[in-house]
Amino acid sequence: MPGDPHEAMRKIDQRLFEQVEGTRRFAFSEGAIPVKYKLLIAMAIDASHGASGGVRALAEAAMRAGATREEIGEALRVAFYISGCGSFYTAAEGLGDLLR
Repeated sequence: MPGDPHEAMRKIDQRLFEQVEGTRRFAFSEGAIPVKYKLLIAMAIDASHGASGGVRALAEAAMRAGATREEIGEALRVAFYISGCGSFYTAAEGLGDLLR
């Protein structure tokens, strides 16, 4: 996915973009749940929703936050259990060669 997907919304509606960005920062701030786990949760949700680009972006962010290949795999197991086979194919498409 080239560039920041939020950039178009920034250009269209700066105020909405700022609200969304503030919520993102709040959701992914350090707290009782470490950031890497929050990113893994979001990645699993994106897999469940069919958002392969989000799966990849969040897996990359989780790895930068210290997540391992095994943690990514286990988070996707949960998505598969809850959401079914579609999440498996979405994850496979999104991750491509990232974890090789």
